[in-house]
Amino acid sequence: MSDSSNSPPPEGQKPLPGAVAFLGMGLSAAVCVGAGLGLGLWVDSAAGTAPAFLLVGLALGLAAAAFSIIKQIRTYL
Repeated sequence: MSDSSNSPPPEGQKPLPGAVAFLGMGLSAAVCVGAGLGLGLWVDSAAGTAPAFLLVGLALGLAAAAFSIIKQIRTYL
């Protein structure tokens, strides 16, 4: 009884990510965007410049999330 699901990938090919890897990517993206929004809101409330830093924080959070996801995906390519 040979189970091919546990066999290693062919030479030169990396294993496909499991559900935990995708969960980590989603969590990482959510934390980056949430931190950017939170910092933007905090700076806006301190400086009275709403919504300027909220938008800056959102843009930086999205950029950080994209960078983080790309970095994680490259480990499987």
